[in-house]
Amino acid sequence: MKNLPKIALGAWAWGNDGTFGGNLTADTLRPIFETAMQNDLNLWDTAYAYGMGNSEKVLAGFLKGLPRESYLISDKFTPQCADASSPTAMQDMIEMQLSLMELDRFDIYWIHNIWDAPKWTQELAKYFEGKENVPMFGVSNHNLAEIKQADEILKAYGLKLSAVQNHYSLINRFSEDSGILDYCKENEIIFFSYMVLEQGALSGKYDTAHPMPEGSARAQSYNPILDKLEIMNQALKKVADKYRVEIAQIPVAWAIAKETLPIIGVTKSRHVEDAVKAANISLTAEEVTELEKVADSLELNVIRFWEKEMK
Repeated sequence: MKNLPKIALGAWAWGNDGTFGGNLTADTLRPIFETAMQNDLNLWDTAYAYGMGNSEKVLAGFLKGLPRESYLISDKFTPQCADASSPTAMQDMIEMQLSLMELDRFDIYWIHNIWDAPKWTQELAKYFEGKENVPMFGVSNHNLAEIKQADEILKAYGLKLSAVQNHYSLINRFSEDSGILDYCKENEIIFFSYMVLEQGALSGKYDTAHPMPEGSARAQSYNPILDKLEIMNQALKKVADKYRVEIAQIPVAWAIAKETLPIIGVTKSRHVEDAVKAANISLTAEEVTELEKVADSLELNVIRFWEKEMK
């Protein structure tokens, strides 16, 4: 697929599944959607797992009446949300999601995680074999061996793996260290980096005096290491000041400099405005290296409960 924007916008928080805390409504989210579309950020990443369809429903409401070519939708097959015993589980999930979003096709479709992934990748290939309007195919939360396996399965059906989506940030570079990024570049696979801001931990908004809201899953992960994150955010601020932008824009610019396509969760219009600014920043090689040195010195492990080290 050509003409992808530099940044995709994530609607995970739109599912209100407790990961982020707070309570988002369609009324509060619509201005965010409209701001993004006005700035040509039209690639939206969602999943049925994000609130068991709630994220998809909210996004679908905003898409109504818009020309289909004006936006791109990235959605996912989450094995844990499907009836694994059904021989038509893949078809049922895809068609249910299309109906939920009132769409005739997805632009990118992913195997969301590695649970029985070879089986589901094959079922995905079988479903789309010979069809028109075939989306880009991607796998998420896969290590290098699993990515290669998925690629081979798709090739057997005349299809191609076109995208990989993993947690990737300054303080979590397992996908780089394991060779995944190099493999993607060599095989013309787009690497989508999610959680480049570590759910706000690399935004400069939170520190030991201002922790994340208690009760959210992210607070449990990041609040205990806010002292180290302060050091990372100080390094980010130094670069941000040079470019006259906010701290949150630098981790995104870093991800773009690493030739990945970051997925940025958006719950406020300013998040979109930040993304627009970040897309226009070109970090130098020296700035990238210096930020990574600081990150490495902290020796953080921010692997979350749904993932693993990408060895």
